[in-house]
Amino acid sequence: VQLQASGGGLVQPGGSLRLSCAASGSILSRNDVGWYRQAPGEQRELVADITSGGTTNYRGSVEGRFTISRDNAKNTVYLQMNDLKPEDTAVYYCNPGARIGNYYYPRGSWGQGTLVTVSS
Repeated sequence: VQLQASGGGLVQPGGSLRLSCAASGSILSRNDVGWYRQAPGEQRELVADITSGGTTNYRGSVEGRFTISRDNAKNTVYLQMNDLKPEDTAVYYCNPGARIGNYYYPRGSWGQGTLVTVSS
């Protein structure tokens, strides 16, 4: 499954952005999907994931601020990001995979991602 992330940009602290993850050539509804981010000089980290059944999981630092959702009719997964902080600055990627217990396993290619910059 090939996914493409979009929707990034420059936003002030406290602002909001909605990222989109669209699938090409496949049906996204059959997949668990994770949103990851990688800040400069840091390792890539899982931000949130949503199962094919709609169960969601979040890393602690974004819980209550970020919401992951899916629109199967549009073959798209979204990441709504509110109350953004400078530490949220990173390249954001989406990846199809599998949530098994307490872990999410990415299985797809990473693509180019979309850059989110939170700065005043």
